Amino acid sequence: MSLISLIAAADPTQTHSWILPETSEIIYGGISSTIVFLLLVKFAFPLAKKALQGRTEKIAKEMSDAEQMRADADTEAGDIRRAVGDISNERARLMAEAEAQSEVLLREGRGRITTEVAELEAKAAADLVAAASRIGDELRGEIARLSSTTIDKVVRATLDDKAQQDLVESFINSVGASR
Repeated sequence: MSLISLIAAADPTQTHSWILPETSEIIYGGISSTIVFLLLVKFAFPLAKKALQGRTEKIAKEMSDAEQMRADADTEAGDIRRAVGDISNERARLMAEAEAQSEVLLREGRGRITTEVAELEAKAAADLVAAASRIGDELRGEIARLSSTTIDKVVRATLDDKAQQDLVESFINSVGASR
């Protein structure tokens, strides 16, 4: 035997083939790999399958919710578009009502103003007549007072005592004769 083969027989890291492991390693490795694989198939794959199925269901639900939200948004957008049209119609209707009310108010206001003006004119005419009557009465009174004062002054200036005495006696005689 050669030295290399003796060294190779004594060295445990040396195998009988440079590609294949030892037979016992193949058997133990195969059994342990089979056990791990069976455990994975029995426990891990169902969990992975369940997780993937849950994820699929979650994505499907999110897509369904998104579709529902989009349908709701489209409905709301249609409602808003109709409301904008309704707002325009409502604004036109309100403007027409306001115009009609303003015309009615103008007519009523003009009628009230015409009536008030006529009443004020009648009152002013009555006030003018009353004022003219009052002024006429005051003027007559003032004229009578001034006339009386003037006549008294004129009579005193033109009549002497004898003429005044004759007038008084003639008045007394005329009053006595009429009885």
